[in-house]
Amino acid sequence: MNWKLIKTAEEYKKALARTMEIFHAEEGTPEDDELGVLLLLIKDYEDKTVQMPEIDVLEVIKDKMQEQGLKNKDLEPIIGSKSHVSSVLAGRREITLRMAQKLRDFFNLPAELFLKVN
Repeated sequence: MNWKLIKTAEEYKKALARTMEIFHAEEGTPEDDELGVLLLLIKDYEDKTVQMPEIDVLEVIKDKMQEQGLKNKDLEPIIGSKSHVSSVLAGRREITLRMAQKLRDFFNLPAELFLKVN
């Protein structure tokens, strides 16, 4: 089948169905080539139509702290003084790149999660 840019939900469903049919195509076969094209078309459609929910990074940090039984003082080596930690967790102070890197390593999460992208 000659695939074109996916523009409708109907076309998207057909592309997904075909992708599932040929998902385990042997490398180097026409089905493998078709699969590669389908995956690109599906990703393009999803990038344009699927709205990802906004993540509240402070809630993620607080949830991780609760999961690990941490207190605010446990974040002082990462964020800074007691007042810095309180300001960040209250949303009064932005998370810097350095903090994001340290939080990434400490909580084993992607640094991008901690940075606001406009």
